[in-house]
Amino acid sequence: MEKAVANSNVAVLGASPKEDRYSFKAVRMLKEHGHTAIPVHPAGHTVDGINGVKTLLDINEPVDTLTVYVNPKISDGQLDDILKLNPRRIVFNPGSENDLLADKLEKAGIEVIQACTLVMLTTNQF
Repeated sequence: MEKAVANSNVAVLGASPKEDRYSFKAVRMLKEHGHTAIPVHPAGHTVDGINGVKTLLDINEPVDTLTVYVNPKISDGQLDDILKLNPRRIVFNPGSENDLLADKLEKAGIEVIQACTLVMLTTNQF
């Protein structure tokens, strides 16, 4: 597992504007660690002062890491969009694990990590 590129773009799929949600905390912590967080939610919420986008296809810059905070029922429909986004790696946070999607992404050459983004950032493993 390679760390994220310094000051990289990180898409947060399922980002919430609710401060008690882990996806909100991830956006904030990514920002604190010098990354550019890109909140992704169908409502296009602003999260911790960062304007969000509605879909992965709305992201117009290269993304190093996609961190996932949605359940497999939602992420199952994201394969094509993830492949078009072409992140170097994807992090499935606890509760978002999706083995079928992970297998397809690995076959496409995308590194798959089953871990917690918050823990990875806190322990300097992100």
